[in-house]
Amino acid sequence: MNPLLARLQPYPFERLRKLFADVTPHPAHTPISLGIGEPKHATPTFLKQALAAALDTGLAGYPATAGEPALREACAGWLQRRYGVTVNPATQVLPVNGSREALFSFAQTVLDPTRPGATLVFPNPFYQIYEGAALLGGAEPHYVASDPARNFAVDWDSVPDAVWARTQLLFVCSPGNPTGAVMPLAEWAKLFDLSDRHGFVIASDECYSEIYFRDEPPLGGLEAAVQLGRTDFKNLLMFTSLSKRSNAPGLRSGFVAGDAQLIKPFLLYRTYHGGAMSPAVQAASVAAWDDEAHVVDNRRQYREKFAQVMPVLAPVLDVALPDAAFYLWAGVPEVFANRVPGLSADEAFARELLAQYNVTVLPGSYLAREAGGTNPGRGRVRMALVAETAECLEAAGRIHAFVFHND
Repeated sequence: MNPLLARLQPYPFERLRKLFADVTPHPAHTPISLGIGEPKHATPTFLKQALAAALDTGLAGYPATAGEPALREACAGWLQRRYGVTVNPATQVLPVNGSREALFSFAQTVLDPTRPGATLVFPNPFYQIYEGAALLGGAEPHYVASDPARNFAVDWDSVPDAVWARTQLLFVCSPGNPTGAVMPLAEWAKLFDLSDRHGFVIASDECYSEIYFRDEPPLGGLEAAVQLGRTDFKNLLMFTSLSKRSNAPGLRSGFVAGDAQLIKPFLLYRTYHGGAMSPAVQAASVAAWDDEAHVVDNRRQYREKFAQVMPVLAPVLDVALPDAAFYLWAGVPEVFANRVPGLSADEAFARELLAQYNVTVLPGSYLAREAGGTNPGRGRVRMALVAETAECLEAAGRIHAFVFHND
């Protein structure tokens, strides 16, 4: 077996199951899960109809790894409408089976473990795929903590020059998981300058870009590049998907776009990797990328939901409305620190909340790693407000009562 598999950390939900193994939830409450970031709003009917209509002719042949021209053109058209960015559909766009598999496989394309000290840099806390991609690619992960005092902006200045010099790939996530923070143009400019100086590639994970709470939509990586005069997108790829935008996580559909000199070898890798998208999924994806009305309605639902939940939670938790995404990254009260021997405050909070009120949240320490003697997720929990408003509001009420009676 590949010895690098032994370096992988348990997935957060595996750790959560272990944490809850001996917990019996209070029978008076029906279960509500805010643990997994899986969209629960209805998948648009037109998308399902497009998928079904393509089944008659879409399964009879092998699909091209590069995808059909119609899909690449739909993706390029969406980039133009959403960001004002122009790309060549033939050379700068590549369909992928969701951003998760693409982020992982792209790292295997870029990383060169034969170079001493090969390093992959990413924020801490983080999406677990980043770390797994580094470890199985033979690189060392470097964790960069975010600063709660600066709206959870990632502290890129804390990375030593010696680490940047060894860096081959940088993962950024904006809007961020789990913090919801959005990178401003000045932060992009800093990262582009570092990439130019040290030669590393930037992979921008933007799968939450269409769920936001301000009037101005989040800035995208390609959009930032254009605003800074970098129209060739050198050493930059953005990754997005339909999972959150269109409430279609089971479709496994997304795309990457940017530097044609990165797309070309990534396509070669995917040809051998078997990363072609089903023609039926491609047809449904074209319909989804071409329609914006369902995205506007989806965003409205999240805005209304957060507007109702925030006043219930803010009096009892250290929590603020995020820039974007559908998570609340909440600090738990100090009373839960040292509450249970061997457990962090966020773990104790999650266990007792489940036992007393049958609500599941994810300990923040499970989404981060200890670096420099500190786990930046410790003392926080991630709540995914993905269910319908009434269920999320019920969960918020239970959390309020839980904290009030345990404080």
